Amino acid sequence: MNHAVTIGNRNPIRTGRHEGAWGDLPTAPLPRRAAVVAEDQTQACLAVAAHVTDPGEVLIASAPRFTEELIDELRADGFSIVSGLGTDQERVEAPSREGRTDIGAVWLLTSGSTGRPKRVRHTLASLTTVTSEQPPRKWLCAYSPGAYAWWQVITLGLTHPETGVVCVEANELDSWPQLATEQGVTAVSGTPTFWRHAIWRDPTAVAAIPLEQATLGGEPVDQSVLDSLRRLHPKARVSWIYASSEAGAAIAVHDGRAGFPVAWLDRDVPGRPRISVVDSELILSSPHAASGSAQRLRTGDRVEVADGRVRIVGRISSDEINVGGSKVSASEVRESLLSHHAVAWAAVRGRSAPIVGNMVVAEVVLSGNADVSDLRRWCARSLPDYAVPRRITIRDAVPMKESLKSDV
Repeated sequence: MNHAVTIGNRNPIRTGRHEGAWGDLPTAPLPRRAAVVAEDQTQACLAVAAHVTDPGEVLIASAPRFTEELIDELRADGFSIVSGLGTDQERVEAPSREGRTDIGAVWLLTSGSTGRPKRVRHTLASLTTVTSEQPPRKWLCAYSPGAYAWWQVITLGLTHPETGVVCVEANELDSWPQLATEQGVTAVSGTPTFWRHAIWRDPTAVAAIPLEQATLGGEPVDQSVLDSLRRLHPKARVSWIYASSEAGAAIAVHDGRAGFPVAWLDRDVPGRPRISVVDSELILSSPHAASGSAQRLRTGDRVEVADGRVRIVGRISSDEINVGGSKVSASEVRESLLSHHAVAWAAVRGRSAPIVGNMVVAEVVLSGNADVSDLRRWCARSLPDYAVPRRITIRDAVPMKESLKSDV
């Protein structure tokens, strides 16, 4: 366990049903092997406090992630299922068989974007990746309880003096900028979709936050969203981070530019991840990786190298669209759409089509005046004809899942 983690922490935390200090959270013991169904941020933070006070083995995840299949799997592996933590409806469902406790283990569920979610093992020490001295800040945490990015913000509040955390409940996502301003939040971490949704909905409210640090991660980060944040908060540091449950926090860029310098590839620096590219795939060797992860982790993310930068553009499995034998990069089409002044959000994919096999289709959310013909003409200026979207659907709002990522 990281030496700075202590339940006596007086750093402020606000979770919706609790507003005070970490050290004031009630800490009833958890079962030695506990899978905590977090129905809100308060229950998730209560589970963290209990684990810090008396470390056993814990998995914390939001309620929607607990399918019947997952519950049966966890119980068969010796976990007690804890729901309603800290409420009158608290319930503990005993395991179907006993298991040996892995003291200090913190289990995370992967996103399941490439199949069934997996469990990966961390500890509070491996989740605490920011160890250098930090300025006093109050962080807003909107991530789903138990996600890797959620733990990154929570451990900041646990380990750094004068670092507060304001947790956003699911029903507060549309109004979080106002909440952040009211609570004096100075640092916010979210996905590009999270930031695009807020800027599209109410840019004035986003600009009103006394922001010193804006962080993005969880999805490919393009220049347009970075530039939007810089325009609203010219004095704030704008950063993006590449991290995953398996690899941990591996890449952090603070220069306000998409991608990272080519010079970072294949360098060996003690305590830092080794970053490589093989056949356009990002390969990582990270000291922050989950226990049991491959020494050289194939991330499944495709990168492009140009103009001295390495950009992570999307999943290999979904980025390439074959149109009549010609290869189209969905991320390149998406960036073309996002460069239009009236486009606040865009998603691009391939759709089955006769003769050519696939055609490019897109969905967009507008923040200004434009129609489908305008957007197709715009794309035709920078893309070959076969890459120009044949169908563009205009949506009413930026779609966002519980993970703060787009639902398409």
